[in-house]
Amino acid sequence: MEMKDAKRVVVVGAGTMGHGIAQVFAQGGLEVGLVDTDPEILDHALRKAASSLELLAEHGMLPEEEVDLVLQRIHPTTNLEEALRPGADFVIEAVFEVPDLKREIFEKLESLTPADTILASNTSSLDIFGIVRLKDPRRLVVAHWFAPPQIIPLVEVVPGPLTSPDAVKFTASLLSRLGKRPVVMSQFVPGFIVNRIQFAIIQAVLEMLEKGWATPEEIDLAVKTSLGVRLPVVGVVQSLDFTGLRLVRDIELAAGRKSAFLETKVSQGHLGASTSRGIYDYGGRSEQEILRKRDRLYLQMLRHLETIKAFEPV
Repeated sequence: MEMKDAKRVVVVGAGTMGHGIAQVFAQGGLEVGLVDTDPEILDHALRKAASSLELLAEHGMLPEEEVDLVLQRIHPTTNLEEALRPGADFVIEAVFEVPDLKREIFEKLESLTPADTILASNTSSLDIFGIVRLKDPRRLVVAHWFAPPQIIPLVEVVPGPLTSPDAVKFTASLLSRLGKRPVVMSQFVPGFIVNRIQFAIIQAVLEMLEKGWATPEEIDLAVKTSLGVRLPVVGVVQSLDFTGLRLVRDIELAAGRKSAFLETKVSQGHLGASTSRGIYDYGGRSEQEILRKRDRLYLQMLRHLETIKAFEPV
C-alpha cells in the first residue's frame, strides 16, 4: 500500500500524547479511531483537542470552519476491536511506559489487523523491539512524537533489527503528509536522538542545582540567552563547525577522551567554517560569507525571542 492511499488510522491511548496525535491525523484528513479503556479520558481528550484546534484557528493556522470537521474525524471508543473493525492502515500505541501493557496491546493488534497494517509505538524510552514478540516483526516501528504533538514538528522514526524498509518509508511519508518533520534513524538506540541528548542535559542541570552552583532561574536564563538563540539556527552538530573541529578535538583530548570521528576530520583538514568544510560542506563559500549568513539568522532569532518575551519564565 502506498502512503497516499492511507485513509484511516487508530491511536491506542488517549492520554498525554494520544489526543494530540489523533488530532494531527484528523487535521491531515484521515479518519481516526481513538481508543482508551476509560470513557472519562476519552471525553477529556476530545475537549483538549477542541481547545487546541481553537487555539490554532486563533493563530491563523487552521480555518475556523474546519474545527468541527476535524473533531468529527476522531471516533472515540473503549473497544479496540470496534476501533479496528472499519480497518486501519496505520496503528500507533501511546499508552503508559509499562512493558507488560505494551506487549499485551501489540499481541491484540497483530491478531486484529491485516498483515499490511503498520504497527507503531510512541515509546520514548523502552526497547519495544525486545519487549514485543510479533509473528511478523517487519511491520513494527517506533514513531516517537514530542509534546505537545499537535505543535512540535519532529517525530523520530526508529526501526528495529527486523523492521522492513517499506514500513519505515510508509511511516515517514505518512508523517510528512501530515506536515511533520520525520527524522529516520538507521537503527534503535536507547533514548533515540533527542532524549539521548536531553538526558545528558538533565544530569548536568541536576548536578548544578544539588550543589547550589546557580539558581533555577539563572540556569534557564543562561541557556535561553545563549543556546536558545543559537541552536534553532545551527543545531548541536553544525555548532561544532563554528567552534572549529581542531579546537573541539583538543578540548576532548584534554578531558581524556579521543574521538575517531574528530581525528579523521582534522587529519583531512576539514576543520569547519574556517575551511568551508567540516562536518557540513559549505560549498566553497568563504568563512566571511558563512559567518555573515549565520549571524544574520542569529540576529533575526534574537529579535523574535525578545519580541515575544521568551526569555521570561512561562
